[in-house]
Amino acid sequence: MAEFQRGATSTWRGDLKGGAGVVSTESGVLQDTAITFVSRFENAGGSNPEELLGAAHAACYSMYLSAILSAAGHVPDAVTTRAAVTLDAGGPKITRIHLVTEGQVPGIDQATFQQFADDAKLGCPVSKVLAPGLEAMTLEATLR
Repeated sequence: MAEFQRGATSTWRGDLKGGAGVVSTESGVLQDTAITFVSRFENAGGSNPEELLGAAHAACYSMYLSAILSAAGHVPDAVTTRAAVTLDAGGPKITRIHLVTEGQVPGIDQATFQQFADDAKLGCPVSKVLAPGLEAMTLEATLR
């Protein structure tokens, strides 16, 4: 079966509770504040549901990683995540997701950031929902 990829990027800066993040898709299907994005996703808005799913995962992962870092006393300046979603063109069924996350987090080293990133991958609500049907979910985490 042929496969193809779609990706999305989300960046969170500032107050997570205030929905200060911006979510965007690479094709420009969506660029919005976090709160409006979540509402559109829940209501199946947008013309490209696979791409929106990638954006939702990138957004959820960024927000979840930011929250667990903050809870541990490491308040991030920014967390950016790209989710590359591989689809089986015969379905389309999502077969693989590759997360690439970068963080600006004062006071921690790469190994500590990697551990928090791995924990976030296991705990992110969207990751939990998608994981059972995937061939693979991979993660690259880099501290800037």
